[in-house]
Amino acid sequence: MKKARIELLVGVFVIIGLVCLAYLAIHLGEMEFLGGGYRLTADFDNISGLKVGALVEVAGVDVGKVESIGVNRENMAHVVLNINKGVIVYQDAIASVRTKGIIGDKYIKLSVGGADEPLPPNGRIRHTESVLEWEELIGKFIQGKV
Repeated sequence: MKKARIELLVGVFVIIGLVCLAYLAIHLGEMEFLGGGYRLTADFDNISGLKVGALVEVAGVDVGKVESIGVNRENMAHVVLNINKGVIVYQDAIASVRTKGIIGDKYIKLSVGGADEPLPPNGRIRHTESVLEWEELIGKFIQGKV
């Protein structure tokens, strides 16, 4: 009888440990099972250095992540953004590729806009600003074309 009680306590302890381990794995891995938001797309001329998983920010606050990157029919970079629930992005929003610091990671800066109509899920952000290429800018400056 005493042995069965000890085995039951050990079993409960192991189950609690496994639940805690699963919670930590999901939390630290930043996985989302219950629909973390909605998708928006944007097309850029150049996204040099932007990676899947990069942050999407509004006014310096993280509001989503870059879900996927590809190339569309017009040979432009097609970026799918996953925006958190509760963040409203309007039809005249602007998506810009920015750099954190001088040589930091790339991220998407969103200005949410102020139009009357919000973008629906799977909507397209029409106004985009591509990444600033320092090498290209310095080359133009050296050649006197700036």
